[in-house]
Amino acid sequence: MTDTATKPLVTGVDFVCLPTNDFDASVAFYGDVLGLPKVKQWGSHPGMEFQAGNLTLAIMDPTFFGGQEFKPHSLPVALQVDDVAAARETLGAQGVEFHGDTIDSGVCHQAFFSDPAGNTIGLHHRYAS
Repeated sequence: MTDTATKPLVTGVDFVCLPTNDFDASVAFYGDVLGLPKVKQWGSHPGMEFQAGNLTLAIMDPTFFGGQEFKPHSLPVALQVDDVAAARETLGAQGVEFHGDTIDSGVCHQAFFSDPAGNTIGLHHRYAS
């Protein structure tokens, strides 16, 4: 049994799964458009891991793994960038369409878009504490 008073039970997040209904399009998007390094292909299965800083994004076709239903995430995975405006411009030049204007929350800038499967992704930069 772990003593949670001295050491937390959960020490991090290893990966986040993002479902896809077009594996090849999603692999191209995360690898080529976002430029994330490919970490691991799940054998010949429709699953691949990409490294985004300290978080692994696992792109997978859920219908292949246990017959789960494909449903895109509507809440964003926030990808940290140094400059939201510059990252938005770079991605926009590659055909990425953003949902609305860049948001300034008073502590961060955010801009949202969808990947080829319809998962919501955000660009995020915290500029204040």
